[in-house]
Amino acid sequence: MKKYKMQICVAAAVLLFAAAVFCGFQVYHHYAQVDEQTEAFEQIAELVEQTPDTEGVPDDTPVSEGEDVLAKYKELYLQNEDMVGWISIAGTTVNYPVMQTPNDPNFYLKHNFEKAYSDLGVPYIQEDCDLAASDNLIIYGHHIKGQKMFGALESYKDKDFYEEHKSIQFDTLTEQAEYEIVAVFKTVAYSSEGFRYYDFVDAEDEKAFDEYVSKCKEFALYDTGVTAEYGDKLITLSTCEYSAQNGRLVVVAKKIA
Repeated sequence: MKKYKMQICVAAAVLLFAAAVFCGFQVYHHYAQVDEQTEAFEQIAELVEQTPDTEGVPDDTPVSEGEDVLAKYKELYLQNEDMVGWISIAGTTVNYPVMQTPNDPNFYLKHNFEKAYSDLGVPYIQEDCDLAASDNLIIYGHHIKGQKMFGALESYKDKDFYEEHKSIQFDTLTEQAEYEIVAVFKTVAYSSEGFRYYDFVDAEDEKAFDEYVSKCKEFALYDTGVTAEYGDKLITLSTCEYSAQNGRLVVVAKKIA
C-alpha cells in the first residue's frame, strides 16, 4: 500500500512539474512574441517617419481603387490593403497602423500587420464604421503590459497625465487630423449595467449625438472642460480594463484640425 501511495505521489509530482514547465513556456513564448512584435511595430513606424514629404510631387506608384494615399503611408498600404489609417499620441508608445476588415470584424485582434497570429494584434476599427462618413470611429486595441499597444491608455486615468497629453493624432490614408480628448471613462462591456458606447456610430439626429456625449461625460473619470457638438467627428479608443470583469477603458476625442 505504501509503495502504491508513493507511486501516486511521484506521478502527481511529475504532472505538476510538467504543468509548471508548460506554463513557463507559455509565459516565455508570450513575452518573446510581445518583444518581437514591438520591434516590428517600431520598424513600421520608422518607415513612416523616414518617408520624405512629397506632397504635390507626382507619384506613379499604383494604388488600388485609385486612392490618393498620403506618401508616408503608401508603401505600407501596398503591403497590406486592410490598413485604413495611423494613430499616435505624443509622449506615449501609441504609434501604430490602424486596420479594418468589415467581412472579418475581429481579425486583427489576434493577427499582426503581416496577417500572422499575434497576441498583440493591431489596432482596428469596428466593422460598421465608415471612415468617410460616420460620426464616431471606434478603434480597438489590446491592453498590453509595459505601456504597449493601448495599454498606454491606462495613463489617462490620471488627470495630470491628461493635462500633458490632451490630443490624439489619427490620420486616414488620405488626410491627417488632430483630435482633442473629450472624456476618459471606465465601463463594463456586454452588460445592462455598463455603457454600450460601441453602439454609437452614426447619430440619428442631434439629440442622439448629444445623448452620447452626455453619457461619456456622466461616466468620465474627471472633467476635461471639453465637449462636442452635433456635426463634430469623433473617435473612441477602447481597450480592456481589469478592475472589473469585461471592464473597458475608453477615450473619446473630437476632430479639431
